[in-house]
Amino acid sequence: MDRLLRYFLGQFIRRGSMTFTAASGARFTCGDGTGRPVEARFLSERTQRRILLNPELALGEAYMDGTFVVENGSIADALEILLDQPDMVPRWAGLQWWLRYFGRHIGQFNWRGRARDNVAHHYDLDGRLYSLFLDADRQYSCAYFDAPDTTLDDAQLAKKRHLAAKLLMGPGNRVLDIGSGWGGLGLYLAEMTGADVTGITLSTEQLQAANARAEEKRLTGSARFLLSDYRDIPGQFDRIVSVGMFEHVGVGFYEKFFRRCAELLSDDGVMVLHSIGRSTGPDVTSPWITKYIFPGGYIPAVSEVLPAIERAGLLVCDIEILRLHYAETLKAWRERFMARREEAVRLYDERFARMWEFYLAGSEMSFRKQNLMNFQIQLTKRQGVVPITRDYIAREEAKLRGIESRKQPRLQLAGE
Repeated sequence: MDRLLRYFLGQFIRRGSMTFTAASGARFTCGDGTGRPVEARFLSERTQRRILLNPELALGEAYMDGTFVVENGSIADALEILLDQPDMVPRWAGLQWWLRYFGRHIGQFNWRGRARDNVAHHYDLDGRLYSLFLDADRQYSCAYFDAPDTTLDDAQLAKKRHLAAKLLMGPGNRVLDIGSGWGGLGLYLAEMTGADVTGITLSTEQLQAANARAEEKRLTGSARFLLSDYRDIPGQFDRIVSVGMFEHVGVGFYEKFFRRCAELLSDDGVMVLHSIGRSTGPDVTSPWITKYIFPGGYIPAVSEVLPAIERAGLLVCDIEILRLHYAETLKAWRERFMARREEAVRLYDERFARMWEFYLAGSEMSFRKQNLMNFQIQLTKRQGVVPITRDYIAREEAKLRGIESRKQPRLQLAGE
């Protein structure tokens, strides 16, 4: 077993320096010796076998169970090496990748009931967990670091401002926020631009918090949040925005999603879609992420999204790629979580805390070392709706900064 472990890990880890101690006590080092060295230990031969048989699932499970331990460095340091290799997936796991690829439509067949269950799995956790690491506004999506040394709270505010600028918001605009989370973006649009906002979510926990915040801000007349699927919401809207929700749609439902958005969007309307994306074409979701974090989730390649937009009859006006913004967001989340890790243990248990640590660290390194990014796609139904140059974005942001300085928003959950 030790020889097999050493051979296969040596074949995979060709960059960096990672020393392993096998369950038998044997030690070996993999990589080219560059960078900060990391040391890890396998505590059982069963863990070694499982990682060789199914590395993408078993490594995270072994860390959660405490049978794979990082002794010199952290799990983030280990994943920084493991996710920075020439092969994104170990070659011996190639067959498993193909099986997952051909079966991905089944795993992402997110009909209404399944979509609700998937959302509940992640977003209906104890709200106190998210307060451990998110900003004050509970923005659970990629922030926008528009200046050096920007804090997480300021970067999340900049993200809302950037989206509002691209939406070309005006007083009285009817806005649909698909996947409204804890309500931060919808409340920002209502308060800063005078828009009439309808936010929809499938999370009962987020719904209650968002409506409580609207009441606390005295914005219930202009911002309301509903428990609704995007396929079922009625009406027409001048603006549609969706942030961090498209990853839960499922690759087989892309065309349905955009056709529904086209039906909901007015002829002179503007839509902005903000989503995690892949830079290297269609792929599969990590089996560990599917099992423990985001069941039914999938990060799309832009090449999978654009054909669905075209078939829905929508026009692409602007695409912006945010490359390392989510890596910096996740770094801030991970550092905040680790500073309050013991509180997470008290909320759940040690295994859950290790799971969350692995999730945040693995996600950060996927953006920092691999092929993930964020994209923002601006859409309309006809030409001439948005300006022909991008100068207006900076002008709109400057205008919003002026409004923010007068209103000094600091949105919080009721009772916080």
